[in-house]
Amino acid sequence: MADASVRAAAAADAPAVAAAQAAAWERTFAGSLPAEVIDHLRGPDAVEQWRLAATQPPSGRHRLLVAETAGEVVGFAAIGPAVDDDLDASTAAELLAIGVLPDRTGEGHGSRLVNASVDHLRGDGFATAYVWLTDADPLRPFLESAGWADDGARRSLDLHGDGDVLLGQLRLHTSIA
Repeated sequence: MADASVRAAAAADAPAVAAAQAAAWERTFAGSLPAEVIDHLRGPDAVEQWRLAATQPPSGRHRLLVAETAGEVVGFAAIGPAVDDDLDASTAAELLAIGVLPDRTGEGHGSRLVNASVDHLRGDGFATAYVWLTDADPLRPFLESAGWADDGARRSLDLHGDGDVLLGQLRLHTSIA
C-alpha cells in the first residue's frame, strides 16, 4: 500500500488509538471479557491515557506509534523498557500494546508497526524485545512466524484490580540486537 506508513503518535491521534485498541480487544476477547472492560477502552479516561502516552511518555525510551493509510489511523503500537522483575530494563524492551482495526488486518499494518517498533527499540540500545499475549491472541502466530518464541513466563492480568476479571497471558521474546 503506497499510502500506508507508521509515524510517532500526536495528541490528536488519541481517540483513534483508543478506538483501535477497543476494536482489537473486542475481536480478540469477544465473549471472554465483560462488556464494560471493552467499553472502558473507548471512554474518555482511555483517550486521555493515550494522549499522555503520545505527549508525555514516562521516559525518552517510550514511544507510541500509529499506522495510517490515506491519513486515517488504523493501528498503534506502544513500546518501552521492560518492567518485569526478571528482565534488565537497560537491554530488554517490551511491546506494551499493539492493535490494528479488525477491518484493516491483512493489509500489512501489523508488520509495519512491529518493524518500526523494533527499529526504534534497537536505536534506543535494546537487545531483546518481549510481549505479553493470551494463548489465543491472533498476534501470537504472526509473531511466532517472525521469530518470536515463548520464553515460559506466565502471568494473570487483573483487569479491575480486584481479582474479579483475570486474563491469563504468556510472554514471547525475540533478539533484536
